[in-house]
Amino acid sequence: MAKQTIQPKSLNDPRPRYSQAILTEGGKLLFIAGQTASDKDGNVVGKGDIKAQTRQVFDNIKAVLEAAGGSLDSLVMTTTYITDRQYREGYNEVRRGMYKKDPPTSTLVIVKGLANEDYLIEIAGIAVL
Repeated sequence: MAKQTIQPKSLNDPRPRYSQAILTEGGKLLFIAGQTASDKDGNVVGKGDIKAQTRQVFDNIKAVLEAAGGSLDSLVMTTTYITDRQYREGYNEVRRGMYKKDPPTSTLVIVKGLANEDYLIEIAGIAVL
């Protein structure tokens, strides 16, 4: 699978937070359901701690990617939901440490709540394998 980051000179370069666009050729698409800060037993990890929850969410995303034969570098798009604007910086701090190459495209949405009142964050993704 070939993957190329697109960064038009007329747009701000948001890297390393996210990429403006990613062009792929070949490979299979993997659609990843919204992942939350739940462990294997369904327990919420990091109640009240956006960094701990973000790390757990990325661990869950990595587990899905690896089960499908990919890695975080396979991600081309993420949609992130947080429950308060104050969580943006903690989320960004953790996210910046996750990607070895150019990060995927990203949309961040602030929502009133998620499926469990203890969830502060949920991330869905699309990967090309």
